[in-house]
Amino acid sequence: MTSNNTKLGIWLMIATTFVFATQDGISRYLADTYNVYMVVMIRYWFFAAFVIAISQRRADGLRDVARTSQPWLQGFRAVLLVAEICVTVIAFTQLGLVETHAVFASYPLLIAALSGPILGESVGWRRWSAIGVGFIGVVIILEPGSDVFSAKSLIALAASLMFALYGLLTRFAARRDTAATSFFWTGTVGALAATAVGVFHWQPLAPYDWIWMATLCMTAATGHFLLIKCYEAAEASAVQPFAYLQLPIASAIGIFVFAETLRPNVAIGASIIVLAGLFTLWRERQKR
Repeated sequence: MTSNNTKLGIWLMIATTFVFATQDGISRYLADTYNVYMVVMIRYWFFAAFVIAISQRRADGLRDVARTSQPWLQGFRAVLLVAEICVTVIAFTQLGLVETHAVFASYPLLIAALSGPILGESVGWRRWSAIGVGFIGVVIILEPGSDVFSAKSLIALAASLMFALYGLLTRFAARRDTAATSFFWTGTVGALAATAVGVFHWQPLAPYDWIWMATLCMTAATGHFLLIKCYEAAEASAVQPFAYLQLPIASAIGIFVFAETLRPNVAIGASIIVLAGLFTLWRERQKR
């Protein structure tokens, strides 16, 4: 059941971004020591249990929540998200939180650009202009042709593209399935996919790292729970701009916890991307 409490929705989105940024910091810490696929696998085990528990509490029951007329689409979405999370965590270890999040912030622009060919939505010249400006920001961050640029910089861009495609497929699936059904398939099929790869990369964790792993699982579940409550409280178009707060929060964790640096071109490029993204969100809300 949804309501229209924009103020509550905004605070819930701010809390969500803080939890997800913390999750990213813990993911980077664990992935620096252990195999990425194993870390993602254990995280998904807890996520699947959380999804099943939430689904069982619904009035329509677990069986009805799981029912879908498009299983291949839902399954592909789930596997794509697992792959995207793995690529993103790899980017954390290779580029750091600051630069990864700076590039990843371009995913709303990618969604806007791909919504035409994939969903058949119309994209006007204003939004295309914002998309073009946003990708100038990406180029500024990546600095192609300079000594700083490396193939590693493309990892974050690949993660952003994968998440944008996941978002578009989620919107496509929503034409015939409820959000609860998509959420169920995301957690359960995702856990199976993560296990199929991660089980071959098992490493024993140090006792104190199990505490961090448990915290990672809790932040993942808490973040998704807050996000659900956020969208129940207010319209997505009203709260989505505040999701960009994850960029400065995660960057602060990268700088103060992992001793990362904020290069001037990254700060400039990220600012351009965020402004362009906010404009596309505003235009989408105006059209609605």
